[in-house]
Amino acid sequence: MTSTSRRTVLTALATATVAGPLLGGLGAGAAHATGANDLYSSNTDLYTKLAGKEGTDFARRYKRHEQVDSDQKTAVAYGRTAILALHGGGIEGGTSELCLGIAGYDPATLAAKGGPAYDYWMFEAIRSSNNSELHVTSKNCDDKVALSIAAANLNVVSLHGCTATQAGAPTSRPEAVVVGGLNATLKTYLHDALRAAGFQTIDGSTEPDLAGVDADNICNRTLLGKGAQLELTTELRKSMFSVNTIAGRATSTTAAYDGFVAAVRTAIARLEASGGEQIIL
Repeated sequence: MTSTSRRTVLTALATATVAGPLLGGLGAGAAHATGANDLYSSNTDLYTKLAGKEGTDFARRYKRHEQVDSDQKTAVAYGRTAILALHGGGIEGGTSELCLGIAGYDPATLAAKGGPAYDYWMFEAIRSSNNSELHVTSKNCDDKVALSIAAANLNVVSLHGCTATQAGAPTSRPEAVVVGGLNATLKTYLHDALRAAGFQTIDGSTEPDLAGVDADNICNRTLLGKGAQLELTTELRKSMFSVNTIAGRATSTTAAYDGFVAAVRTAIARLEASGGEQIIL
């Protein structure tokens, strides 16, 4: 049994996919890492000031998987990992589709693709323009559902977009991902899996604005108080889609997308199999 976000939002997105009016490049959210340029101080502030605009200006999508422990003699494992995309749609293009793929779902149909499925949450800007105005920096994300999903899982992988300059990637190879967050073990596994798949990774500790080490960053607001953050450069995200629009990305994923999704899922599986991440509730 699962719970999903508003049917009206999904209807709006489905309509957009057919009609195709929602154009959006692979925005990077440049200079937004600290929230200095944000128009809204939090998600609550955005929802309040844009009341009535959900489904036209922005959307929220999520899925939580049922967990039940009704046996007095055995313990059922609590949530292990959740996947987040705080700046999807036309803000940091491609992160919505990556969120769904890593969570175990087809970004076009939302059908389960096999293997473990993870809780996910995403915020998407779906305007025809000026989507970057809807950026809310990670430490200011106070969406109640997003927070509850993060807090219900041991680990979080939060997906973001940046520029090659922000990432510190070489001009000769701008396709890169900055691996950050407070979960050192998960970060190591992400580096290992992504590099083994041929992706260039950069240590978040070398790029403070993208490090994801603030305790208030939602990627770290887990049961363990730590998680992981991936910042993908514009060039890397561009390589993952043949149609770089809000309406087109879900149905035009490339081999680079598949490889990235598989690598992140490999890292998550390694972490979960290790049994090293425990908490006493």
